[in-house]
Amino acid sequence: MTTVTKPKLATEADRAIGSRIAALRAAQGLSQTTLGHAIGVSFQQVQKYEKGRNRVGASRLQMIADQLKVPVEAFFADKSPEDTGAEPIQGLFDDPEIMDLVAAFRSITDQTTRSGVLSIVKAAAALRQAGTDA
Repeated sequence: MTTVTKPKLATEADRAIGSRIAALRAAQGLSQTTLGHAIGVSFQQVQKYEKGRNRVGASRLQMIADQLKVPVEAFFADKSPEDTGAEPIQGLFDDPEIMDLVAAFRSITDQTTRSGVLSIVKAAAALRQAGTDA
């Protein structure tokens, strides 16, 4: 008699990895369709990975990392930035406001405007750190 095993359900770790995929993809300005095409799956499958509904296999995760130009370790929360070579801002990708800021900034094509926006943001942050509410 053949035993049918239940497929492994996605775990909290799968959802966390999916969330990081979504954040890194959005930060790169890529659509789910574009990423899916690059890794050989539909945008619906990318959506399932990002929502944690489907598990991402190791080889597929490597393909995603390659497309997003990050080390595969960037998808794992228990790794420190020093261990992964990733920037220490990785955890910030879960903040929707930061993702909106990144997406808006990436849409600015004029280098002078980009530099001006960056200067404004840095000045506001410096005021905040100095104890002045900006």
